[in-house]
Amino acid sequence: MRINTGIQYNDSGLTASIRAMHLDSEIIGISNENIGGFDKVGYQRKEAVVSSFAEYLGVHALSTTRDDKVGRIAVSPNPLDLALANKGYFQTQTPNGVKLSRDGRFQIDKTGTLVTLENAKVLSNSGTSIIFPFIPQDLKEVKIDNRGKITMFNPQTQKHVLIGQIGVVDSNGMAVLEPNVKQGYSEYSNVSLETEFLSIMPYIKNFDANRQMFMLQNSVLGKTITQLSQ
Repeated sequence: MRINTGIQYNDSGLTASIRAMHLDSEIIGISNENIGGFDKVGYQRKEAVVSSFAEYLGVHALSTTRDDKVGRIAVSPNPLDLALANKGYFQTQTPNGVKLSRDGRFQIDKTGTLVTLENAKVLSNSGTSIIFPFIPQDLKEVKIDNRGKITMFNPQTQKHVLIGQIGVVDSNGMAVLEPNVKQGYSEYSNVSLETEFLSIMPYIKNFDANRQMFMLQNSVLGKTITQLSQ
């Protein structure tokens, strides 16, 4: 006795071309998003990942990962601007829960709480808000070391007091012991424009090829329908 098994998949050329164009357009969109984030502080490059059988699954075979390499670090005039020279993320408390971010542009609100530019509370290594006992008249009085420990000069006692320590974690929420925090710096994206433009070209050409194939097949199909209707 012989048992023959297998998978047979029949698909029209028009459907295959549409599916391929949809996939290419999504990948091009990811590259365009990276190019748009080139000058954004804390932006991390997205990378397209295409699984097997993409010719059958189309856009459902596409997923993205984040490139966690350190971006371009530049000097900032704000003493509360921080950059991470190693991999890791700041933790902020938002209305939607705890958010991880590489954007270290912080400020002190009227209650003395350390917050982001969007007024999300910056969390310490213990998971609590960082609150200053008083608002310094000069932000240069605030000192932050490479492990995120915050101290501030108290003019009344003429001493530096410990405020807290900024929590830095990895993508899994585990504490980073050596975050290498840089005070007075901002980290811009890790996007390379040259790399993005070079990587996007094959998908643009592939999209054009599938578009031409679609137009050709559509023209042939139209002629066939016209002839059959006569």
